[in-house]
Amino acid sequence: MILYLHIPFCESKCPYCAFISYTNKNIFKKAKKAYSQAILKQLDFEIERFSLPLKSIDSVFIGGGTPSFFNHELLKPFMQKLSPFLSDNAEMTTEANPNSASLEWLLGMRELGFNRISFGVQSFDDKKLKFLGRIHDGNAAKKAVLRAREAGFGNISVDIIYALAMDTKRVLENDIKTSAALPINHISAYSLTIEAKTPFFERKNAMKESLTMAKFIVRSLKDENFLQYEVSNFSRGYECLHNKRYWAHDSYIGVGCGAVGFDGQKRFYPSNDLKEYIASPLLQKTEHLSAEDLRLERLFLAFRSNLGISLDFLPKQFENKIDMLVEAKKVYIKDGRLYNKNYFLADEIALFLS
Repeated sequence: MILYLHIPFCESKCPYCAFISYTNKNIFKKAKKAYSQAILKQLDFEIERFSLPLKSIDSVFIGGGTPSFFNHELLKPFMQKLSPFLSDNAEMTTEANPNSASLEWLLGMRELGFNRISFGVQSFDDKKLKFLGRIHDGNAAKKAVLRAREAGFGNISVDIIYALAMDTKRVLENDIKTSAALPINHISAYSLTIEAKTPFFERKNAMKESLTMAKFIVRSLKDENFLQYEVSNFSRGYECLHNKRYWAHDSYIGVGCGAVGFDGQKRFYPSNDLKEYIASPLLQKTEHLSAEDLRLERLFLAFRSNLGISLDFLPKQFENKIDMLVEAKKVYIKDGRLYNKNYFLADEIALFLS
């Protein structure tokens, strides 16, 4: 079992971001304390709902929003309640932004048991960062990573964004080489997506064609010993357990305003309105998924990563289609599992087998 906790507070809102987050500093002090109490109530509810055995959670991920904009002291009651349910050597990840990940906060999160950190760097190019609405510069991002290492984080990841209109080979090379020179073992590289109801939605010229750049990034990261294990994720000796559990279609607990939970058959959605969530943290919408929905989801997720899928999962009538894909060298079979060779074709392969 894995658990995700959403922290919906940000110092500022990036113009491309569609995640649930709030930036009203006038309400933060009161709201953050109330939020810490609300997530505690929901955690109690989820422990009962999932009949959670002791030591059964082997990955926790705190995302946002900006977790580093949330005082680690406010997380102590939550982590104390969760502690008996954590497996030995659990992967404990927190997201952070370079501008708010102070040494004090980093040390505080280490004391709470967190051993992995993922920085929302997005780029080391100051012009690109300004265009993205980020409030840190490239130098601050490098210093934040080094602070995390100083604080004792052994597993460090950085996020970078590509496919901006201003992206060039030089800009992308700089982001990759600067990242690779830091003491990190993981990179997530995401193509810019234009989401509805964001300021970038009106800026259609913000993007450029991404597939060519994506292939360039894969090659360049491989040269730096970062191997692609999912369409957007690259490992230099460490693959994120939490994400791999999502791609394996495992169950997960989602706590917080805007989080999502999944029990293998149904999804649970707490309120994505902060005031409503604080007032009623147990108020949730439930989505019942059909057998066909679940089958298609599992297919789409399987071909995005190096997990592959068991041949036993695929109906017998698809044997000819599988043979066609193998002959075309799009997929390969090993130890009774079907693997995708090109993650950028994941959706097409999944549709072909659906």
